[in-house]
Formats: sequence, structure tokens, C-alpha cells
Amino acid sequence: MTYEIMTPAEAKALGGLTLAFFGDSVYEVLVREQIVKCGTMPVDKLHKKAVEKVNAGFQSFAYDVICDELSEEETEIFKRGRNATGNNVPRSSNPKDYRRATGIEALFGYLYLTGQNERMRQLFEMIYTSERT
Repeated sequence: MTYEIMTPAEAKALGGLTLAFFGDSVYEVLVREQIVKCGTMPVDKLHKKAVEKVNAGFQSFAYDVICDELSEEETEIFKRGRNATGNNVPRSSNPKDYRRATGIEALFGYLYLTGQNERMRQLFEMIYTSERT
């Protein structure tokens, strides 16, 4: 299965929440790919490892890890996702973390849709290998 790469203008025409909707799945696939590379383990353990990295708190932390490395365009996309309205924050989440997580998801959606896979993986590697203190 192949997909057509969008131009930056086409991807930017999508709303911040639309980019985040798609980027959520892209980010989760990247996390799951890394976990599976660690070897076989029970499914419940796989799920717990994924949840450690795919949640609003960790994704908010992820922004702190990569923020100084983002280009102006990437920062703009992050902010579009973070500042998007119409997204209800779950009670279990801190509103600041949830909005920043939405920004990270929008960024990953944008990078994937525009075919910037090398850059997406570079940022993801920085996030995934960082230690949360």
C-alpha cells in the first residue's frame, strides 16, 4: 500500500486537531515498533510499555526534549495543534500537558503526511531515548 505525500501547503490546510488525530496513530506506531524490537514478551507487558510513552504527560515532556531542535515551521505546526480549540481535556489529564501532547501529535502527523520520515524518526529517537526525571 502506498500513499501520496502531501505538499506542506496541503498539510497546513488541515486543521490542528486533524493533524493531531492522524499524528496520534503515527506516534503510537513508532512507540510500538521500538517496543517490539526489544523482543517477545506477554501482551499485557507490551501494552504497559506502550502506555508509558503514549500519554499526555510523556508527550508533553517530549516537547521539552525536542523544542530547541525544531525549525520555525515545525514550531508553527506544534503551536497549531497545541492551540487548537474544540478539544475536550479528559479529567485524568492536566490541561497544559494535554494541549502540548496534541501539539506533538500534530507535528508527527504533519511530518508523516509531508513525507519527512527521516526528520520524524530523528525527533522520535531523541524523545524515545530521553530519560524522564
